[in-house]
Amino acid sequence: SPQEPTLSPEEITRQLKFIEADRLYLAGQIPQAEKIYREVKEPFSKTSIPQERKPAILDPTQLSPGGKVYWRESEAGIATKLQTRTVVPLQLLVEQYPEFIPGHIRYAQILKQYDRPKEALDILERASSLYPDQPELVKARVTALAGEKKWMEASLAARQFAILNPEDPQAAEFTNLAQENLERYKRHIRAEIRGNVIGNIITGALGYALTGSLLGPFSAVDSTIILLQGERAIGDSVAQEAKKQLNAITDESVLAYVNEIGQKLAKVTGREEFKYEFFVIPEESLNAFALPGGKIFINAGAIAKTNSEAELAGLIGHELSHVVLSHGFQLITQGNLISNVTQYLPLGGTIGQLFALSYSRDMERQADTLGTRLIVASGYAADGLRNLMVTLDKQQKNAPPSWLSSHPGGGERVSNLENLITRSSYNRYAYEGVGRHTEIQARVKKLLQEKKARDEKK
Repeated sequence: SPQEPTLSPEEITRQLKFIEADRLYLAGQIPQAEKIYREVKEPFSKTSIPQERKPAILDPTQLSPGGKVYWRESEAGIATKLQTRTVVPLQLLVEQYPEFIPGHIRYAQILKQYDRPKEALDILERASSLYPDQPELVKARVTALAGEKKWMEASLAARQFAILNPEDPQAAEFTNLAQENLERYKRHIRAEIRGNVIGNIITGALGYALTGSLLGPFSAVDSTIILLQGERAIGDSVAQEAKKQLNAITDESVLAYVNEIGQKLAKVTGREEFKYEFFVIPEESLNAFALPGGKIFINAGAIAKTNSEAELAGLIGHELSHVVLSHGFQLITQGNLISNVTQYLPLGGTIGQLFALSYSRDMERQADTLGTRLIVASGYAADGLRNLMVTLDKQQKNAPPSWLSSHPGGGERVSNLENLITRSSYNRYAYEGVGRHTEIQARVKKLLQEKKARDEKK
């Protein structure tokens, strides 16, 4: 493999500045830390500097004269049951006065009424990313998601609010909403599994799909039982065998580092029914994959090739998001199980191809969004995942396939993340964790060199 690149004097200076900023940040000297972070971090290429978010307005009497006109016009449109007369003033109202929360809620209700549910959801998604602390807005989004049978997303939106706003008087109500929607989602998935898997068994399509793989020589009936038990059962059934076959690293300092980051992020997801476990496998490529139910496998190369703890947290947060959003589980249950299992299992391929599920672009966008929210809620710099993408993009030229190969849409995703961070006023100038990351990196690089030497002797 190519020689590990050495840092230039400029890169060393930059790294030392990050280490100093992190020290100040952890000592509670936030303004001084932010000043250094701002000095060393490049501005985003395509997005404008985020404007200060205006305080939310809940009462129409507090609107400016122009805003009041739009609000009155929409009321007149509702009274006369005229679509254009209702929709146009509401559209202008939310564009010009995004701080007016009832405007977004009414606009979404009207769009749904006129059979435009996707647009209604888009309005509520944008508004709640601007004002994620507004309970009525988040509640409207949860209701709209549930109305479109997006129960897992509804559950997550409610749980995120409860977790991130524990002091809000309605926090307990949101926890209940999250649970209700999660139960609906589970009922739906169970019905789908029964339809799909039992149908496949009848036609004999599953007779051989799971034989000789990490899952072991299960019969079709055994695999059905596992699927009906749910996500955690799938993860548990595969993880221990995978851990053995992949020779997971046992170094305590490396595992403690990864587990600390992972558990911190997992705590914010709110899906406490999963047992989250994090494994490091001795592979050099920058890669990771997630099993349904909370088992995350991270290549040692992901530690060796990322620039900070925040970047690594971005990678783990993204994979956790696939777990929390049940993306892998959905792919197994929705599609023909055979096609997914063949992607799931290493049939003579490299370990890096393991569990390279074909996530859709929509799934990737959701996991990027939630992954960024997870790292923000855990106290990391908001651009950890965005910076990871940039790092990967630089390393991917003339390199073997990495994480981006199974997670498509690199350039567009960087741009989307920049827009999300800017629009939501997430803080880019928070903890990076460069010093500690560098120490663990040295340990990981040594472990990879030792493995390479052993492999060459074979």
